[in-house]
Amino acid sequence: MIKTVIFDMDGVIVDTEPVHYYAYQQHFEYLEIEVSDIVYASFTGNSTKNVYQKLKEAFRLEHEIEDLVNHKRELFNNAFDTKEDLDLLPGVRQLIENLHANGAQLILASSASKVTINRVFNRFNLHQYFSHIVSGEDFPKSKPDPAIFEKAAELSGMPKQECIVIEDSTNGIRAAKAAGLYCIGYNSVHSKMQELAEADIVISDFNELDFEKVKNLVV
Repeated sequence: MIKTVIFDMDGVIVDTEPVHYYAYQQHFEYLEIEVSDIVYASFTGNSTKNVYQKLKEAFRLEHEIEDLVNHKRELFNNAFDTKEDLDLLPGVRQLIENLHANGAQLILASSASKVTINRVFNRFNLHQYFSHIVSGEDFPKSKPDPAIFEKAAELSGMPKQECIVIEDSTNGIRAAKAAGLYCIGYNSVHSKMQELAEADIVISDFNELDFEKVKNLVV
């Protein structure tokens, strides 16, 4: 029986992607580099640090990685604080509340920084539902590397057969599968150019899930 649900954040719980996109585009303009939407989409599931490591190499940027990351996060934070229409994705709060009320353990495993995670969790009062938060900034490699999900499963205290992951990105799904975890792919309208075929099942609406359906998934 499934006892732990591991959530990704961006594109699953909240759609901060337009805010990230805006911040990145502002920063790319400042750096005088052109990053195509196809290349940008390939960064989905990567930590900000890993994105800039790739950009630094590709564009031979002279800036320090830490300076690049901090500048982009400053742009993101300013945009995040002024974006009044930012909200949780449809149906996800109800799913989180339903799972939590029925005793499921919820863990967040997001490539986002701890600062960004806390901004989202404070804004939407989510800390009360999650037993652990795992940030991608604590790992040298980003998804599809499985380390973040292996850590989340370890923190759960449960066998991997009793844990599932909800992801919306190609890299995230590959990371979950590489970690030996059952993965539900969320086909979000906000997740552009993501391939979900490697997920065990794919949903397009969180109304398709509740505690009873989740706990009886055959892993």
